[in-house]
Amino acid sequence: MTEPLRKPITPGFDVQAQKWTVANENLHAISPSVLTASLIERAFDHGLVWSADALVHQWNEAKIIQYQSESYIDSAVLMPLVKRDAEIFVLLTKRSEKLYHHPGQVSFPGGRVEDGDINPQHTALRETFEEIGVPTQAVTVLGQLPEFYTGTGFLLRPYVGWLANTVEIKTDQVEVAEVFHVPLAFLMDPANHRLHHAIAPDGNERYYYSMPWNGYFIWGATANVIRNFYHRVVAVVQD
Repeated sequence: MTEPLRKPITPGFDVQAQKWTVANENLHAISPSVLTASLIERAFDHGLVWSADALVHQWNEAKIIQYQSESYIDSAVLMPLVKRDAEIFVLLTKRSEKLYHHPGQVSFPGGRVEDGDINPQHTALRETFEEIGVPTQAVTVLGQLPEFYTGTGFLLRPYVGWLANTVEIKTDQVEVAEVFHVPLAFLMDPANHRLHHAIAPDGNERYYYSMPWNGYFIWGATANVIRNFYHRVVAVVQD
């Protein structure tokens, strides 16, 4: 999709240079031996009782108050899961440096809800096809993670789904610079999650997650989606 001109919103500081601590207090890694397709599918059973990440929830509550007086943009993303032999990976994209919004950032396929979209899930699937060439019929949607507001004015609805093993990735080179896969086991170990503390130019404190992997800096809304996904899956392990 072509992004309309809109004043970019940036943190105002170097997100990779801020102080951080490991964000694994009272949290445990999900062992790769139990991190199976069956476990993930059970995580989206309707009767599962689980709690979203506390920091993400606090951020969202503050943004809900803010957006009572400001407009926001409806959007949706897909967190694509890929099974390769006995291992599961998460597909991520690196946005083109040419884009007006979030150039060069790591993200999931997705974008704003358009008038012709049936619902936000349709948006996520449409954008996945447009950005990386994966047709809707090659995605099995498992469910939705909690929606939340981003710092850039979007109401984000994240969906999780399996990609067919035979699917061929064809990137839109205008929007996507790279597609890469991160082992799910790496992301499901909170020892690999960082909690950053920054002081914004306006003097306000800001906390955010990151999950650096092989030179890629996964942070912000993308890290929030992964963090909530972790809490949902670990609830099944602890059940």
